[in-house]
Amino acid sequence: MTDATIRHNVDRERFEVLADGHVIGKAAYKTYDDDGSPQRIFYHTVINEEYGGQGLAGRLAEVALKETVSEGLGIVPVCPFIQKFLTKHPEYAANSTAPTLSHLEYLNAALAPAARS
Repeated sequence: MTDATIRHNVDRERFEVLADGHVIGKAAYKTYDDDGSPQRIFYHTVINEEYGGQGLAGRLAEVALKETVSEGLGIVPVCPFIQKFLTKHPEYAANSTAPTLSHLEYLNAALAPAARS
């Protein structure tokens, strides 16, 4: 699919894949500030099933990670897809940090209000 576009939806803290004006995939994150070293914790990446197998998740990850690095933010891969993507793209290694207990606690606290809704 070549007509899909990717945008950064800052208000929803996610990068989105759009086709025909509809969101068909996303890479969700939470922003974390580790004592003046801001990072994006990527925790969920998904492409709608009917659009699978077209390389959209890889394109989404590439755009999300490039923009994250260009903004001077670190990458914290909690999402299994982003973790796997990083193993195949060592150019992001200097900007990536393995998730720590602090990251996971922050993520759990940040996502808890949404889970209650």
